[in-house]
Amino acid sequence: MSHFANPLLKNVIIRSQFDSIKRKQCLQYLKALRALQYDGFKTVYLGETDIPESLATGADFSNGYFMQTPSWCIVHAGGSQGWVPWKYRMFLRDELCIKQDSGLFFEFCDVTKKAYGKCAIVVKERRQQDEMKPKEDKEAEAQSPVPASINLTSITCCSDVAKSYGHELLSLPSPYNYLNPLDSAWSSVKWFIINNRKEFCLQSIDSVYSYQYILFSDLINKGIERINLSKWKTLTNKVRRWENYYLGTFSTSDSSNKQ
Repeated sequence: MSHFANPLLKNVIIRSQFDSIKRKQCLQYLKALRALQYDGFKTVYLGETDIPESLATGADFSNGYFMQTPSWCIVHAGGSQGWVPWKYRMFLRDELCIKQDSGLFFEFCDVTKKAYGKCAIVVKERRQQDEMKPKEDKEAEAQSPVPASINLTSITCCSDVAKSYGHELLSLPSPYNYLNPLDSAWSSVKWFIINNRKEFCLQSIDSVYSYQYILFSDLINKGIERINLSKWKTLTNKVRRWENYYLGTFSTSDSSNKQ
């Protein structure tokens, strides 16, 4: 058994030269978040996810034939208070429609200001952009979790805009994306779509053709509604426990390195 285990275990953990930098980034982020929370800021997680059309239609590609279908990008936010009382957006994502809405973040900041007061708006760092940065940029970035802006697929989040409404924008380092409860909420929405899409389909048959209509907007709405306040609290409490663990672990490691 050990003959087979050794070569397997060699590659279980793959370490990067930027591991220590990422830990420092995470620690900086967590300390900044805690400081804002102690100062009365409400934590809001803003993000997006793609819903492929095939997920809603239930298209079967098991025969090996695959046809490229459009995706819908949903932009929404939530936290321990539940979904933000904001009209979330859906954008069509295909080769004919790829653009960012520059005014959407202004609207979002205004709504959160009226609903919660001052907020710490957490947005995930984009992994693709982060990995392309040179080492010196990474070391400089590790000093502050407050970026000038974060570009998502459909929306640009600007720190100055957030500050103008009394908010603070924080970037969650990409290796620690699971510290964002919104990802779990998106997963639940997608599972709801998969398990309930047949209930949102209408059939129509005429003398020549048969048609199938999918109440896509209703399907998305119901999936989002299923993530209620109780579920949001469960998700955010789980993230809080991980945050506490990393604050203790990384703070101890950082102190040891300084001695």
